[in-house]
Amino acid sequence: MPGVPGERRRQRIAVYGVCLDDEGRILLARASPAITLQGRWFLPGGGVHHGEGPIDSLTREMEEESGLTVVVGPLLDVLSDVRTIPDGTNLHTVRIIYRVGTWSGSLRPEVGGTTDAVGWFTLEEVRTMPLAHYVQIVVDRLL
Repeated sequence: MPGVPGERRRQRIAVYGVCLDDEGRILLARASPAITLQGRWFLPGGGVHHGEGPIDSLTREMEEESGLTVVVGPLLDVLSDVRTIPDGTNLHTVRIIYRVGTWSGSLRPEVGGTTDAVGWFTLEEVRTMPLAHYVQIVVDRLL
């Protein structure tokens, strides 16, 4: 897809986990003031580092953002979106969505990162929360 001459463009590959507890609640993390979507709720996960596989990335991100150790389950979906971020860059994000097979550990928020809260929420609660756009798509399609 050709861009506008002089336009800054960037592509990001990210991976996220749909993690449910024994009561069917979904795990979400809230964006911290450090990022432009502060206050919105996300699926735990994030950017895939150079040379890192998506499953390794999701395992790392889940531990960073929630304190949980996970076993990644099946691939659920791959989403793609393009938006202009506040610095004017045209950002294309490819989001790989996995189901979390199993998890263990104690839930705790990330300290000093891109998220500042984490919790389990019922689908009824999720429907009233400010969600990142891709999370709304996942909730509508998969849950």
